[in-house]
Amino acid sequence: MSLWYKRNREKVENFSREYLKFINSALTERLSVMFYKDLLEKNGFISLNEYTGKEEKVYYINRHKSLVAARIVDHPKYGFNIIAAHIDAPRIDLKPNPLYEDENIALMKTHYYGGLKLYQWYNIPLALVGVVIKEDGTKLDIKIGIEENDPVFVLPDVLPHLDKKDEKMSEKFQGEKLNLIVGSIPLEGENKEPVKKYVLKILEEKYGISEEDFVSADLELVPAIKAREVGFDKSFIGAYGQDDRICSYQAIRALIDAENLEKSAAVILFDREEIGSEGDSGAKARFYKKFFRKLLKIHGETDSEYALDILTENSLVISADVAALVNPTFKDVHDKYNAAKTGEGVALVKYTGARGKSGSSEAHAEIVAHVRKILNRAGIKWQVATLGKVGVGGGGTVAKFLAQEGFNVIDMGPGLISMHSPYELVSKVDLYETYLAFKELLAKR
Repeated sequence: MSLWYKRNREKVENFSREYLKFINSALTERLSVMFYKDLLEKNGFISLNEYTGKEEKVYYINRHKSLVAARIVDHPKYGFNIIAAHIDAPRIDLKPNPLYEDENIALMKTHYYGGLKLYQWYNIPLALVGVVIKEDGTKLDIKIGIEENDPVFVLPDVLPHLDKKDEKMSEKFQGEKLNLIVGSIPLEGENKEPVKKYVLKILEEKYGISEEDFVSADLELVPAIKAREVGFDKSFIGAYGQDDRICSYQAIRALIDAENLEKSAAVILFDREEIGSEGDSGAKARFYKKFFRKLLKIHGETDSEYALDILTENSLVISADVAALVNPTFKDVHDKYNAAKTGEGVALVKYTGARGKSGSSEAHAEIVAHVRKILNRAGIKWQVATLGKVGVGGGGTVAKFLAQEGFNVIDMGPGLISMHSPYELVSKVDLYETYLAFKELLAKR
């Protein structure tokens, strides 16, 4: 039975309105971290550098792209209820030396990030968002294409009249053809690359960016499309980047709002999940261990390595990531008995992986039973999900990297339609139900 029969419509709508504000502003991992820093501080969380061991609420930011926040109600060695999510999303990045001119048009070279259907990114309005770090260390925050009067940018496709050849999608749409149109007016008096030079003039005068500055920039192209309510009944939210910023928002809100904590609780937000959790801000990195080690040291543990092992053993991690909802138009890719459906609650994913569960993190039966018990006692509606039919689907989350460290881990999250597209859909009631589930799982022992 649909959750719309069960949940208070006003509460669902109120939560959805607040979420819309977040997803419209958190267009990159850096912007997500900035949003959460402000939200956490408004709710009494302090920086790890200020923590003395007496305070309950503390947070730590790593590389401007990942974050740990915790509420400590017991000695840290007794473990935490943790929700781990990621805040990166599939997108198009600029190459380090992007700008060139061809056929009287200025363009920029790009490289895609994460698993995309490349054709979905052609001929839609794109915004350029990120930071430029100049040689002297000056940081320039860039956000072009978001405001109504901003220009937007486009990856142009070939017209259908000249595209009659029948080709595989992988041959027709290639990464090296993701070239961004950024201008066509020539700089007066210039004979060599005059359009490129006019674009450089604008970049220098309006934004303070030189051509060499692109090499020390993190600049992302994201859809310049506002998140909106979808459907005559406004029951869905359509937005870019919901995989997986949706879970990060539900997790942080749950950490802030959870009442009567029976155990210490934490949220870890990772970068780079979409490219294998690599680097110093992803789930393979050490920053979250540093956070827990410092807590243990402040609370008197001299052998922090052993104490961290005990903390890990005593902790439960919800690897919060989205599931694939059954799309009525493409039902054949799912096993209908093991697929998440719209309006039926948070999706519980026992295992991920592909090709015989390769690359899988599979939750032990004891962990699944523990989670079931908590959700059932709280009246939280949950459903089983897998990522497609055997041999058809497959994918992974941060779960396996945390499981390798010794955490008890299970995957869980809301379902999406059109995952990894520039405009993903979530049911408002599933959005809200997942938040309620996370609150319970953070609070209960």
